[in-house]
Amino acid sequence: MDIALFSPSSLFANDDDSSSGEENTETQQSFVERKHQFPGMELIVREFSFHQLNANLLWPGTFAFAEWLVQNRPLIEGRHCIELGSGTGALAIFLRRLCNLDITTSDYNDQEIEENIAYNCMVNGIAPALPHIKHTWGDSFPSRDPDWDLIIASDILLYVKQYPNLIKTLSFLLTSYKPKENESQTRPKDEPTGQSFSLPRPSFLMSWRRRIGKEDESLFFTGCEDAGLEVKHLGSRVYCIKPRETTTNGDQIVNS
Repeated sequence: MDIALFSPSSLFANDDDSSSGEENTETQQSFVERKHQFPGMELIVREFSFHQLNANLLWPGTFAFAEWLVQNRPLIEGRHCIELGSGTGALAIFLRRLCNLDITTSDYNDQEIEENIAYNCMVNGIAPALPHIKHTWGDSFPSRDPDWDLIIASDILLYVKQYPNLIKTLSFLLTSYKPKENESQTRPKDEPTGQSFSLPRPSFLMSWRRRIGKEDESLFFTGCEDAGLEVKHLGSRVYCIKPRETTTNGDQIVNS
């Protein structure tokens, strides 16, 4: 594996020339550039050696989710997609190269993350860089009329205190989508039953592989259900979350 170290001062400009040497050391960043094997291709990914917002590395869920999406490729083809918690942007870059997916990256309101994703796009032959939205979960979304019919994410349930903010952002994106005429629903396989299911527009697909307590994990899914969202496990620790169906008089349908 080829590894190169970087300390790009352009990403971390310091306007205060009087800062102490200790303060300068704390703000300087270094990067590690690695080659990662994704299904059918190799990507070069520059990762932060450390990042205070945990956007520095690729986690196991990224690769597992990539495999699952390749196996269920029809469900993402032709979709208008946004990824939450993009980190390095590797999964979005993979999906753009895999099937020319119309995808936007997003992560915490942090310039360093955005510029690193743009760099990773460049070194993997994607120009211009993928569209990117700086958004802190729970804050007002930059677009008041979002139009994504598919939201994806992997390994984003690390911080339990952020679950309410994440659910707030998810609920806004899912309930703000306006269906188009003659939209088709793709039908990937539901692994536990072996039966295909309808993937609605809009929906949130999430892969979760990092280990946390079962109680903490259930807090997120319970919070989604309390917010009027429906959660379905598709197998391989991939989950589909969508707005709960309602009746003609506006009552929510509760699935038993």
